[in-house]
Amino acid sequence: MQFRTRKLVKPEDLNAGGSLFGGQLLKWIDEEAAIYAMCQLENKKVTTKFISEIDFISPARVGDVIEIGLELVGLGRTSITIKCEARVKSTSRTIITIDKIVFVNLDNELKPAPHNKQ
Repeated sequence: MQFRTRKLVKPEDLNAGGSLFGGQLLKWIDEEAAIYAMCQLENKKVTTKFISEIDFISPARVGDVIEIGLELVGLGRTSITIKCEARVKSTSRTIITIDKIVFVNLDNELKPAPHNKQ
């Protein structure tokens, strides 16, 4: 798994309990995974189709630098499946894992289209 993206946890990213709000982390992950899918499929028109079970393992705190790692799991006729892990950079402590994030390749009419990748 390659960890390419880093985010700094800021006070505005925290939940009421003082740790990183899960929704904020999922926003970062969805954006990074979409960019990964666009690069792999060589198409800016992709959409999130499915996100499997999300496993929150440990919290992140203000000041932590988060790394988001992605790995290609498989290719369908019109789709790409990616897995993800986010961790604290300084300790490599896992914050969250997602086994499957599926994106669909779209044509100019925003309909599913074969991507012709292997």
